[in-house]
Amino acid sequence: MISNLDWRDALKLTLPVAMGYIPAGVAYGVLFVAAGLPAWAAVFSSMILYAGAAQYASIPLLASGVGFFTHASNTFAINLRMAFYGIPLIQHLPTHPIARLICLFCLTDETFSLLTTLTPQQRTKLILPISVLNWSYWLIGTILGLVIGAGLNDLVPNLDFALVCLFVILGYEQFKNTNALYPIVFASIAFVLAMWLMPSWVLLGAIVLSSLLIIARYFWQTHSTHS
Repeated sequence: MISNLDWRDALKLTLPVAMGYIPAGVAYGVLFVAAGLPAWAAVFSSMILYAGAAQYASIPLLASGVGFFTHASNTFAINLRMAFYGIPLIQHLPTHPIARLICLFCLTDETFSLLTTLTPQQRTKLILPISVLNWSYWLIGTILGLVIGAGLNDLVPNLDFALVCLFVILGYEQFKNTNALYPIVFASIAFVLAMWLMPSWVLLGAIVLSSLLIIARYFWQTHSTHS
């Protein structure tokens, strides 16, 4: 049973996420209506899809009327990384099946990054309220963007960059807690290589290359331990 204290603790911990999610959600809502798409579809997408990068990428696809397969394959490629986020958190998921499904559905980059900075006890206790709160921030931002309308896009250019800033903040917080430099080095190398080798698929390429570097590091450490 989640207490009011747990929700209060989760609210404090997720405030940095709210500061990134709400502006980024606003930008998504603004860009969605600016593309001439119906407002209800943006709300439905943020409620059911809840995937920032994939939702941004879907705007030009929906506006141009591409087929379902193209749209679905693009979303799958962008969100493939999230399939691995639940593995290290399995032991911290709630026992109730509905609560487990909610946590798995709400497991985004930012939620995963935030949870990995907590102690095991905190993860188990706060994974559900953190997941729900982060989802609500994105939905609130989307609705605000739809209400404000496309006019904000001209007043505040590059509003969607708030999501990038949030990634930087969470990365720095994780570095402070772990003092591990290799994730930053691997991500930088992967990004540069992806920009050079596959400029049209930078995000997917960087994710794949980062994963390969992490796997290679694991096998190298394992080999060194047994040598």
